[in-house]
Amino acid sequence: MNQLFSTQIRSSEITINKVLKNTYMLLGMTLAFSAFTATVATIMQIGPITSLVLMIIGFVLLFVVSKTADTSKGLFWVFMFTGVLGASLGNMLNHYLAMQNGASLIMQALGSTALIFFALSAYVLTTKKDFSFMGGFLMAGMIAVIIAIIANIFLQIPIMQVVISSIVVLLMSGFILFDTSRIINGGETNYIRATVSLYLNIFNLFVNLLVLLNIIDD
Repeated sequence: MNQLFSTQIRSSEITINKVLKNTYMLLGMTLAFSAFTATVATIMQIGPITSLVLMIIGFVLLFVVSKTADTSKGLFWVFMFTGVLGASLGNMLNHYLAMQNGASLIMQALGSTALIFFALSAYVLTTKKDFSFMGGFLMAGMIAVIIAIIANIFLQIPIMQVVISSIVVLLMSGFILFDTSRIINGGETNYIRATVSLYLNIFNLFVNLLVLLNIIDD
């Protein structure tokens, strides 16, 4: 009985390690591809309308990825999704690059994003702590942020952007803990879905850190 139990534990650990390895490998490749499409879109000087359309297409592709994550087509669609979403940053990046210190702000945002992601991921991987209890709080926070973003489109309160971006940075940090914890504790066994979750955390973390750094620099 004990031998059977030990075998099951070892089998579970092997599966988790495989998902974790595949997730980080795919995440690295999709981030690199996303950076490439963002660079191309920046060079092409795409406008705000094109960026918005790409963003909408990206989130449509998100549902496609979710539907195909358990099939061989999932890998193709996850690269399509991350590539399109990366390209959608073109107009925003050009906006910052037009500033005197824009390139520096982008590099600071990239560095800060990488530091936060690696630090939080390392903490979870080292401690093996279960952060699943944060799920409800994080989802409630995201709903509140979406409502605030929609409200501020009409209200146009400058300080609201600071508050929203600050909260999003905190929420994405929480989601990194939550999503990494789900992988190492067996809550997420599909590496494509795990990759998409972590990619979105990093994407939103970078965008909102860039906004905050620009406001602070002013």
